[in-house]
Formats: sequence, structure tokens, C-alpha cells
Amino acid sequence: MLPTDPANQASPSAETGDADEDYYRRVHRWLSIILKSTIGIGAILLLVRGNYQAAMESLIIMYVTMLPISMARYFHIRIPFVFDTIAIVFIYMSLFLGEVHNFYARFWWWDLVLHASSGFLLGITGFVLVYALNQNRKINMHLSPLFIATFAFMFAQALGSIWEIFEFAMDQLFGLNMQKSGIVDTMWDMIVNAIAALAIALLGYGYMKTAEVDSFLERMIHRFIRENPKLFRKRRRQL
Repeated sequence: MLPTDPANQASPSAETGDADEDYYRRVHRWLSIILKSTIGIGAILLLVRGNYQAAMESLIIMYVTMLPISMARYFHIRIPFVFDTIAIVFIYMSLFLGEVHNFYARFWWWDLVLHASSGFLLGITGFVLVYALNQNRKINMHLSPLFIATFAFMFAQALGSIWEIFEFAMDQLFGLNMQKSGIVDTMWDMIVNAIAALAIALLGYGYMKTAEVDSFLERMIHRFIRENPKLFRKRRRQL
């Protein structure tokens, strides 16, 4: 009997990994459908009840949940389902539950949890963005791990500040109450956002220094690299 070529056999761990991948993709797909359907049904119910402003806000939120995939297709980038799931859940919790259904007023901790989540999400986005540029051989960038980690932190803080300015503008122009308790709410939002962004920056710095997959952030980075190999082609050595 001829020996079997190991290269033609799928290892049990690889098969298990593929099965897990398919399972999580199905979970993501159904979660996305359920959340978007909930927003759509909520918009219809609000419209029937005559709450036209909240109904319109719900429809806008449902459109916003589709933006990550639309932007990815426009820029020819494949967004891993983990990224998309996090974005959809965050939009659902912050805008649909928080603003439309007034969870910010019902639960005092809702605002802090959402701003911590936004700090993590923006930190990951900033880190992956500059990391991709640094690894792209078509772009002549040689950034240190410390700079990339600092950029991720500042990126999250900058967008967090822009959001606070947006809340202030909405309150002043349209008489809303997005800032809740004013300057106190704004400062706590900024502090929580900074703590979350700092955690991501430190994890990212550790990843670049050790290149070991032992945290959630590092697994997400590896997944993004695997989904977008063209962005991470190694530079050719200069002669």
C-alpha cells in the first residue's frame, strides 16, 4: 500500500477550525438579520403610533448598519464578520436602544458602557488602519510599534471628541438632551473612551513586539490580515 501524502490530508485541527468558522459566520448572519429586522419592525410600529420622528430615526439607523459592508465593497476591502458584528451591535445598542428607546435615561450605566465600547472599536479601527498602511509594500512607511499604538489611541480620542461636539451641537441647535448632565457627562464619556482606547493601544503594542496570538485584539488583526492578503504583502528589500 502506498503511503498517503500528508499534504493531501486535512488535519483534524484544520477541519475543526473550518467548522468553527462556518458556525460563527452563521451566527453573525442570523444576528445581523435579527437586529436589522427588529429595527425595521420598530420603525413600522412607531410610524403606526404616529411617532414619525422616532420612525425616521429608526430607518436612518437601519441604513447606518449597512454602511460598513457598503464602504468595504467601495474600497475593495473584505471586512471579517467579527468586525461587522461588533459594528452592527454597537449601532443597535447606541442609536436604536439608546436614543430611540431612551435607554440612556432608563439605565445610568448605559452611556458609560457604550462609550467604553466605542473606545475599543475606534481603537481597533485606528490600529488596523495604520498597521495596514505600515505593512503595505506600495507605501513607503516605516513606523515604530510605539507610534502605531499612539496613533490608535489618538485616533479613538479624536473621533470621541468629534462625537461630543456633535452631541453639544444637537443640544444647542435642536433642543435635544444628548449630553444628559452637560459637562459632567462629557468628561466621563471622554475618560471612559480614553481608558478603553489605551487598553487597545497597549494590546496592539504588545502584539507588534511579540507577534503572538494571545488576545482578542491579536486574533482580530490576524483575521483581518487573512481576509485582505493584498494589503499586507511584505515589502521587497531595497537593493
